[in-house]
Amino acid sequence: MSPNTSFSCPKNPASLSGTWTISPAGRLGNQMGQYAILLALAQLNGRRAFILRDMHATLAPVFRVTLPVLAPEVDSHTPWRKLQLHDWMSEEYAHLKNPLLKLTGFPCSWTFFHHLREQIRSEFTLHDHLREKAQGFLRQLRLPGTGVLPRTFVGVHVRRGDYLEVMPQRWKGVVGDGVYLQQAMDWFRARHEAPIFVVTSNGMGWCRENINTSQGDVIFAGDGLEESPEKDFALLTQCNHTIMTIGTFGFWAAYLAGGDTVYLANFTLPDSSFLRIFKPEAAFLPEWVGINADLSPLQKLPRRLSGIA
Repeated sequence: MSPNTSFSCPKNPASLSGTWTISPAGRLGNQMGQYAILLALAQLNGRRAFILRDMHATLAPVFRVTLPVLAPEVDSHTPWRKLQLHDWMSEEYAHLKNPLLKLTGFPCSWTFFHHLREQIRSEFTLHDHLREKAQGFLRQLRLPGTGVLPRTFVGVHVRRGDYLEVMPQRWKGVVGDGVYLQQAMDWFRARHEAPIFVVTSNGMGWCRENINTSQGDVIFAGDGLEESPEKDFALLTQCNHTIMTIGTFGFWAAYLAGGDTVYLANFTLPDSSFLRIFKPEAAFLPEWVGINADLSPLQKLPRRLSGIA
């Protein structure tokens, strides 16, 4: 199905029937994708959507989500048909007939839900205390050497952690490096007057050592706590623009922030099996700007680690 295909959804909640849910898996960004796609596919197929308790426990402390929670005993006694989703919208997903459906997988593609963008953004509205704390932090920042409040904030999310091993060893891929981040920041410096870059990451130590701070416009703001990511996420969404590397956390920060987005493109070798489950054109919005990754580090890895045959 073309990413530009539009869908019509039932307008009257009373017309919805059945019970659909999705198995929560992964961390915040994964479950945001699962929530958005459950909502979109249920509406598209005229079904009632419910989330499970674990998903509510992940999302409700951060966002004003509205989908009702399915009681555990109902979940355990329902004769579900299970459907594993791939990560792009397909025609078959617009014609799902089973009234008792449990979706599975790690979908996050905008091709499922972009026609509902304002509704999705509303579902992922931050709680006031998180938004106010993030905005309070940003209001304290000043342009270097001037003491003037910046007009342009660029959120920077640098995904590291387990991806440092998963990408080269399993997927023949790389994560964003210092050169990419410099290129992305220079892209914004060329197009926006005196931006400030607000860096978050689950590898803040690496960021401090590898991101060029010579222009005085880089702020290391993230705490890198994967167990409580809401502070970093709130900061990113309150910025005007986004630099992301890879991962669903960065995708959602960019999607909710709006503005310009620069992302790491072509971050795997062409023969990576990752490309069987990941379509770049379905992962990144057409207006976002990709900067190609440097794949040369993969050539330096032992063949058995990089997966190069």
